[in-house]
Amino acid sequence: MRKVDALLSEYGESHQNPTNKMVHWICVPVIFVCVMALIYAIPPIAGVNLLWPVAVAALIYYAVLSPPLAVGFVVVLIVGYLIIQALEALVPLPIWATALILFVLAWIGQFWGHKVEGKKPSFFKDVQFLLIGPAWLMSFLYARAGVKY
Repeated sequence: MRKVDALLSEYGESHQNPTNKMVHWICVPVIFVCVMALIYAIPPIAGVNLLWPVAVAALIYYAVLSPPLAVGFVVVLIVGYLIIQALEALVPLPIWATALILFVLAWIGQFWGHKVEGKKPSFFKDVQFLLIGPAWLMSFLYARAGVKY
């Protein structure tokens, strides 16, 4: 079994309950964009916004796991960046404050979903599962579109 398949399968073990799955479809993208926004809000170093080196490192992780998922991850990064730009333009709070509020609310949702599921979040076992959550969601989209990952 490929490593990506094993990771997605293991992640899926604690995400069987339909309510928990629905919560993850909402909260995982919100958390991901919030993390992007929080990194984006850090003042640039030598003129470079830290979001981009971190995004490249995450993209390399995805490319090693599955090149097709890495392509989807690029789309997620672009959409996330556009959401950050929209939030900056529309919300009167600083982006870090908006992201922090949404981040906390989304994690409350995640923990509630896992309480309903009756299983602990996967990242308690291995921190890399924080990056597997978005891939797990993408794997369903890929399957629906008939795209192999």
